Amino acid sequence: MSTPVTPIEPPPNLETLVLLSGNHAARKDGVCLLEAVAWFAGRPHTDKPRCVAISIASFGRAFNDGIKDDETRTRLLKPFIPLMVNTVADAETEQRRAWLAVDWVIRVETPAWLDLSEATKPHAAQLRALSELARVEDLRAAQPLLDAARSAADAARDAAWAAARAAARAAARDAAWAAARDAAWDAAYRGGYAAAMAVFAPVVESLQQSACALLTRMIGCGRDALTR
Repeated sequence: MSTPVTPIEPPPNLETLVLLSGNHAARKDGVCLLEAVAWFAGRPHTDKPRCVAISIASFGRAFNDGIKDDETRTRLLKPFIPLMVNTVADAETEQRRAWLAVDWVIRVETPAWLDLSEATKPHAAQLRALSELARVEDLRAAQPLLDAARSAADAARDAAWAAARAAARAAARDAAWAAARDAAWDAAYRGGYAAAMAVFAPVVESLQQSACALLTRMIGCGRDALTR
């Protein structure tokens, strides 16, 4: 009696594929970046395909879920689907890739957010001025600057929230009914959110482009050492 042959699932249509946030029980429910890579590579459904280097997969999952809308996620990340296949490499290459990600978080992503407050801009400049982090010793040397930046950011955030709460409560005190008080709070919150989004949007877009460049660099790192 012959063994049944499992039919080969056709690869995804990259022209029409939409990348979704999170992981999914089955492909019929949609796919994220890593699930799409597994599908493209002819692997079983998973968001941890063995054909993708651990560092690249980890950054790819975080990048995928950090993008809040499907159109942007699909536009930015779909080109990486074929590039991420068979990126598993030796330990030295994998360590190099991991340090590229650490360096980006500390010298690119963190300063971008710190620049949004006058109180933390000096800390952003100090982090950007660091030499590339590629060793544990580099991270240890940077730690005091990171600690100082975090303390300054916490203080700035607390001050901003205190001011927002005070303004909302002052408006609410002038209202005659609880409904008006709630409306005043809601208006203050929505107004603050819209203003925040107007400031955040350019930073988010810039970081997304920078993250794409980082992912490209991680994939290309040590190409000659990749195992097939």
